[in-house]
Amino acid sequence: MAGLRTVASIALTLLVLALLGTDVTHLVTGAMAAMVSTFAIKEKQVRGQAVTLALGLPVALTAISLGALLNSRVVLGDAFFVVLIFGAVYSRRFGERGTALGLIGFQIYFVSLFVHATTSGLPRLYLALAVAFACSAVVRFAVVPETPQRILTRLRDAFRARLAQLLTSQIALLDTPGQQLEKVLDELRRGTARLHEAALMIQGRLEEGTPDEATGALLQRRVADAEIATERLGMLLLNARSAEGANTLTLHLPHAPLPSTGNLIPAEDPATATLRRELNALHLLVTRTGTDDRTAVAHVRNRLLGYRDEEKLPRASEPVQDVFRGIGEAARAVLGLRLALDGPQDESNDSPATTRSREEFDAEDIALATADTDDEADPAGLDRPTTRAAFQVAAGSVLAIIGGEFLSSQRWYWAVLTCWVVFLNTSSTGEILVKGYRRLVGTVLGVFAGVLLAGAVGNHTWLAFALVLFFIFAMFFSAPLSYALMSFFVTAMLGLLYTLLNTYSVSVLVLRIEETALGAACGIIAAVLVLPVHTDRRTDELLGTVLDKLGDVVSAAVEQLSGGPASDLLSRARDLDTALDDLRASVQPLTHPITPLRGRRQTARYLVALLETCAYHARSLAATAELVPYSKNVAADPRLERAGLRIARNLAVLSSYVQDERTGEIESGASIASLLKADGAGMQPTRTVASRVLRHLQRLDEGVVGLARPLDVPVADRAEPKAVRN
Repeated sequence: MAGLRTVASIALTLLVLALLGTDVTHLVTGAMAAMVSTFAIKEKQVRGQAVTLALGLPVALTAISLGALLNSRVVLGDAFFVVLIFGAVYSRRFGERGTALGLIGFQIYFVSLFVHATTSGLPRLYLALAVAFACSAVVRFAVVPETPQRILTRLRDAFRARLAQLLTSQIALLDTPGQQLEKVLDELRRGTARLHEAALMIQGRLEEGTPDEATGALLQRRVADAEIATERLGMLLLNARSAEGANTLTLHLPHAPLPSTGNLIPAEDPATATLRRELNALHLLVTRTGTDDRTAVAHVRNRLLGYRDEEKLPRASEPVQDVFRGIGEAARAVLGLRLALDGPQDESNDSPATTRSREEFDAEDIALATADTDDEADPAGLDRPTTRAAFQVAAGSVLAIIGGEFLSSQRWYWAVLTCWVVFLNTSSTGEILVKGYRRLVGTVLGVFAGVLLAGAVGNHTWLAFALVLFFIFAMFFSAPLSYALMSFFVTAMLGLLYTLLNTYSVSVLVLRIEETALGAACGIIAAVLVLPVHTDRRTDELLGTVLDKLGDVVSAAVEQLSGGPASDLLSRARDLDTALDDLRASVQPLTHPITPLRGRRQTARYLVALLETCAYHARSLAATAELVPYSKNVAADPRLERAGLRIARNLAVLSSYVQDERTGEIESGASIASLLKADGAGMQPTRTVASRVLRHLQRLDEGVVGLARPLDVPVADRAEPKAVRN
């Protein structure tokens, strides 16, 4: 959508300027201004977008004026450019509006350098900027409007598609022969990862896609429910396919060992045919639309929800019955998601199981409405990321200007631009190094494409502009997928712009490579020497955060499972997912193919995969604990408190070692099942929640102990931990 909106803004700007008889130079100016005025503004509400766009025009006019005035004053112009860069980066601390205005100021000043703006040409440049901002407003608010309802519809469709894709892989897993299992598992891993990415994306856009905060929190809760239930269903299917129980790392680590196949789902068993039918029915429940036969869909939903009752489970082995239970919980999650998205529905065809599920959702909604949230204090001074980045970018830009002037007195600003962009959305020296490397690779490949395109386009101006629009859309579309690919499209587009400005030559594009390499090097030097945040330090901070969030989820979930008061567990679980996603991004320099430290690369991958396994079990604990206060069939179990305390204590020990406090040691002790038996006191496990969460607690306990080895934390030699399974 961002690419479509940007391309539409540029196209409309070019059309208006062409009708006004504007020359090519000012067409390029208008196109670049339309691009920045569209993609820079990312505020949630329409009113805020309008205010920022209105403020952006005077900022742009000021930037283009200063660029023209300082064009002939080299030293003064360079000094102002450094100050502008510092201010543009520092302004990010003032939120989305400050970020947008800073970006507009920097990019428009860069445009003035690109088109060699002069004071005599300012009136026409003002016209081009005014037209660009006006066209951006028309496209944003009239042609491609962004309303909460449109955003919510797209989010719903995207999540439904990912959910259906994962269910398709799970259905394939049911009948896949052992020799073809690896291919299906690859699809299952990919589907699980993409569903998780979709859930995180939705979390990031709920504020702009929902009318109020309460609705956003409710939808976030239901999305988390659906993600956890579907992921758990895949794990239960994998476990039923295994002779000895599946390894959860199989879902999170690409090269994890395949589960040993058994005969727990025999093809001739009637339960297998029923299982296949119900998995397809669940897929139908996910993909159905409002035009489907509601009575038939209600019948399917009632049947699937019935598997939440023990007496309705078919005769089969325990692992297969677990899969039926998982189908029931997944159907419940789909119902909750539809209630959150579409509001109250027809209840005339509800079964008792469906009615009970609705009552549970109503009780959860009341609890969510009364929940309190705690705001964390933001860092101050040089500890604030925006302040640190402002000093780093300013220092790197000084180096880039000096070095760029030696390479070319006319196009030194390419080095500065590269230095600027390698700092965007990075938090450590390693991330900047990897981003600079990817930008250089994309630039080199883009230069070759630019050479070929420039020769093919020749003097065909509008063909060149059409290709520019295509490359801009491709740039936005590929940005989340590959930074190198995005850099390729940017460089290819610049080759066309040089052709339009009649300044194209092979030497210019080669200079582009040299300036890019210089700018990346200057950025890396600044990151290393000026207020550095080393990759190890950044990774340790995020790892400590993940361990703390994991401990919060486990402690709160076990407290509720033991009979404690209800709390918003799924929000805690989502915070854990966000922290884990940040850690995953931070370790990319350690896991990148160019890293020479292969041992550390393998350790980092294993550590992240093990944390993803622990997060999966923690989310499952939270999802089950959410049911306890409102369920009529499952009672809390006070015996779980002791098991939760041991896991929480071990996580605290791990966190202390990551933070170099090094206190205590990991307790591996007796298994969780042994702890529950020792504290049994005559209670019947089948009537409590312990029977549902025992496996998650056991695997979580083993996973936490497994984290001790890569983190060099001592383990008390009382009992050897088992291998981490499902």
